Amino acid sequence: MRLLLLGCTGLVGRALVPLLAEAGHDLVVVSRRAVAPAAGRLLQLDVLDPTVWTGDGPLAAAVAAAEGVVNLTGEPIAEKRWTPAHRALLRASRVEVTQHLAAAITAAPVPPQVLVSGSAVGYYGTSADGCFDEDSPCGDDFLAGLCRDWETAAQAVPPTCRVVRLRTGIVLAPEGGALGRMLPIFRTGLGGPVGDGRQWMSWIDRSDLCAVIAEALTNPAWDGALNGTAPNPVTMAAFCATLGRVLARPSLLPVPAPVLQLLLGDGARVVLEGQRVLPRRLQALGFRFRYPELSAALAAATSPEPR
Repeated sequence: MRLLLLGCTGLVGRALVPLLAEAGHDLVVVSRRAVAPAAGRLLQLDVLDPTVWTGDGPLAAAVAAAEGVVNLTGEPIAEKRWTPAHRALLRASRVEVTQHLAAAITAAPVPPQVLVSGSAVGYYGTSADGCFDEDSPCGDDFLAGLCRDWETAAQAVPPTCRVVRLRTGIVLAPEGGALGRMLPIFRTGLGGPVGDGRQWMSWIDRSDLCAVIAEALTNPAWDGALNGTAPNPVTMAAFCATLGRVLARPSLLPVPAPVLQLLLGDGARVVLEGQRVLPRRLQALGFRFRYPELSAALAAATSPEPR
């Protein structure tokens, strides 16, 4: 399958691109940076520039040539304060880019057969005691609204284009994301839970997420919303205790919520508040997780052996 990949040069893309290449797909990887992808051809463009999406623009042409599209674009959520300017960037990099993409798909003489478009478990809002699946309603906070609009933009394509909206949880990989930031601290024995530790963490191993995306591209039974999470979410305290055991290090020193709020402002909510999200539809579709349990996922992610 001829695939166009957007937002696939980061944490997920570093594993996804070689997986898709090994499966025999023909890949075009879009990036604003001059980085050589692990496989396929690089199309160096800034997807935030509206001119690349015009009728005779290079990205519109790439969309028209594709049989499938993976759209994982989006500025990091929890790394900066949510100033008005940063909120606008979070929205532009998700909603507006996806709107341009959907318009290009619609305008293509032969639209791609499938669009796998990113979203996040933030769609459900936050809750200390609720449990969410794909049928749960959208929340009412900033992130929930952002995810709702992101998904709405992805669905504005012709009916011949199957759309999978992937609501991803915390992706576990050693060289980035939440785990990548935690590992150096935990390896010194200074790690511990963030906040009160009771907030839920809905997580997924990167290899499982990549397998979900690969299957979603080729399996016509997969459509609509899918929760990209493992079947066993844990609390922050349990996550940190498990990571400490895997590393044979203590995990007793909590990071006080006010410290994180001072550093990240509203962005701290991503790790101070959580949601318990279950992959009901993935399980109903028969997807088999390689790492359904956190301890095995963390052991694999922290192993010196290549995965």
